[in-house]
Amino acid sequence: MSNAKYPIILAHGIARFDFLLNYFTKTFDALGLNLVPANDGLHYFKGIASYLRGHGFDVYHSSVGFAAGVEQRAQDLRDEVNKVLSLKNQEKVHIIGHSMGGLDARHMIVNHDMAAKVSSLTTIGTPHLGTSFADWALAHQGDEFIKIIGNVIDLAGFRDLAQGACNSFNEQAREQEASNSVVYRAYAASQKQKLVFTPLQKSWDIINDSEGDNDGLVSVTSQHWQSQVVTAQGTAKHIEQKLFPVGADHLNEIGWWDLNEMREINWWKTSIVTAIRDYELRIKKVYLDIATHL
Repeated sequence: MSNAKYPIILAHGIARFDFLLNYFTKTFDALGLNLVPANDGLHYFKGIASYLRGHGFDVYHSSVGFAAGVEQRAQDLRDEVNKVLSLKNQEKVHIIGHSMGGLDARHMIVNHDMAAKVSSLTTIGTPHLGTSFADWALAHQGDEFIKIIGNVIDLAGFRDLAQGACNSFNEQAREQEASNSVVYRAYAASQKQKLVFTPLQKSWDIINDSEGDNDGLVSVTSQHWQSQVVTAQGTAKHIEQKLFPVGADHLNEIGWWDLNEMREINWWKTSIVTAIRDYELRIKKVYLDIATHL
């Protein structure tokens, strides 16, 4: 069977904004009421799974801890992968991970004995080298906030996005990632500050000052990870580094249009409805190209 025929799992990032819809869907499914949305137009990955399914791909969404530490999220993802493998009677999956979803997958592969079950990992907007915004936030009372609210909701995952934490994992994982059979690809996106989703413009500024081009939460350099990983014995594995072919911020990368994109609309030639549709379709086509070349 061709690798392209393996199931694809879309792994979401930290603090998914559609968590209420996801929570109620899972709750009612568990009760046997099968309350599944008619489409994924309000999903974290907006309309992407249904678009890929419409082109013949077998696609699933992950559901891991909201903002738990990366190791807990990696365990959750492992359970999700195993469910899909059992359901489809398959040996492997492809994972497309956005943001922290890419880190979850890397931790899962390395620390939870899952390399043999993952054919490829494609990351989009993932902070492989951490993000200076996480460091800034933790240094500006973010760490205290995580501790205070910890009894209500687990936000430990935000610490795992700091540059030191990510670089420590990169060193720990180097031997396994260089020698396992998983194919790794890292997509990096960026956007002009004026076009970035308004709540991400402050973080864009912070990252731009420290790391340069970014998508509002992660620099291009961090998203690209590195061109290869090498074992102590010199065994090297190439990591395919690609630029996201559409100008996109961290929200746009998963199929969502935002109001600041209006700045680039040619009002003499198109309507806002057409502009939204066309932009979101361009994002979906990026995922289709990724899936087609797995």
